[in-house]
Amino acid sequence: MNATLEMEDLLETHEPHWVSRAAFPVVVLVFFLNQALLGAALYRDYFWLAVLLVLSISHLMHGLLIGFHEAAHGLLRRNRRWTEIDGVVLGVLSFMSFSLYRAAHQSHHAHLATQRDEELWPFVITKMPRWRRIMAAFLELNAGIFYTPFLFLRTFWRAGSPIRNKGLRRRIWAELALMVFVWSCLLGAVAWLGVWKYFLWMYVVPAYLGGNLQSWRKYIEHMGLTGSTVNSSTRSIVSEGLIGRFVSFTLLHEPYHGVHHRDSGLPHAELPAHVSKLEPRNPGETPPFLSYRHALLHLFRSLADPRVGAQWRTASSS
Repeated sequence: MNATLEMEDLLETHEPHWVSRAAFPVVVLVFFLNQALLGAALYRDYFWLAVLLVLSISHLMHGLLIGFHEAAHGLLRRNRRWTEIDGVVLGVLSFMSFSLYRAAHQSHHAHLATQRDEELWPFVITKMPRWRRIMAAFLELNAGIFYTPFLFLRTFWRAGSPIRNKGLRRRIWAELALMVFVWSCLLGAVAWLGVWKYFLWMYVVPAYLGGNLQSWRKYIEHMGLTGSTVNSSTRSIVSEGLIGRFVSFTLLHEPYHGVHHRDSGLPHAELPAHVSKLEPRNPGETPPFLSYRHALLHLFRSLADPRVGAQWRTASSS
């Protein structure tokens, strides 16, 4: 079976559906149901069930992180104020300033896979030693919940930061302070009530796994690609199977990543309707992959020397 799909097949099988618009509320609802079941399983000491639920919650937390991304684009809800609230809340719970993420993420879209792409640092820097890029990849893929906030804080704090607006910087500082306050209260409450077991199982472990899933998806989307066009610097996943479509639904259609980069203003529910934009038209471009498994195998080839961007082709030939 080929790892990619023919465009004529995709155009007929991936028309948008009204249910797609409800993806985020469904993910939130199922997340809280899973958390309630996990709490009950822990209370009854059904640890075999708790392990299964932790894995499910990890995936749902990954979906919530993509909701955070959608909020940064202003696309999560029709109401802008509620979108901002969702973004701040999700950011606080994932150790991320919403305003910082939104500002830095703009560079990812405006300067995709170039040396000005803050989100893909240090893999876009041709002068960065290989060992440092390998170390960064190891940390991000195995401790994403810590590495990702570091990556964005680096953008905020470093000399020559692209985030210069004083009002924006004040808001970022306020969100960081809010994060410290909220987590101080949460950890204090956990300690006072003596519910560390529940906190470990219901937040720490699934959040750690969910953060790593987020990192692996990011690498699948970009790592090792050295093209100069959107389709040659992104990997997209378009599955024909029921499971693949379900995964795409729970990830708010982020697997259609090339479409998102071609038009970042499209709501996630509309991405499948524009799958024709993923058709290869230039050298180095490939059709979407059949599954994350196929894309993961393609990614593995690049992890020994992690790099992103067309600038590497020039650096290699010089």
